[in-house]
Amino acid sequence: MQGSLFRFYVHEGHRHQGRLVWEWLLEQGNKIGIRGGSAFKAMAGFGRHHVLHEARFFELAGTLTVEVQFIVTPEEAQKLLDTLHREKIRLFYAYTPASFGVINPDTADPPSLEDCAGPDG
Repeated sequence: MQGSLFRFYVHEGHRHQGRLVWEWLLEQGNKIGIRGGSAFKAMAGFGRHHVLHEARFFELAGTLTVEVQFIVTPEEAQKLLDTLHREKIRLFYAYTPASFGVINPDTADPPSLEDCAGPDG
């Protein structure tokens, strides 16, 4: 299938409605019907303020970035964007075209590229 890789970058301690934003995003993706989502905590990084944050034993919690990603159809992406606009959440994101599918799918899985284009693409 054709879709997009939708990535959001949030501070690990950023909250919305009393919940951590990365948890809230995963919950919203699940409610929308997105097939799956993941959250990954950064080891180190910097953002627009050019301050380097690293995971160290004595570092205060909440300063590192969590990447939340979904692989979505255009319809799922629009539903997620609509939710974020409605909730007025300010987030940095990346949206990249992606091809996705399941190798050896069962009947509940969406069609894969192999089903659509054959083994040679």
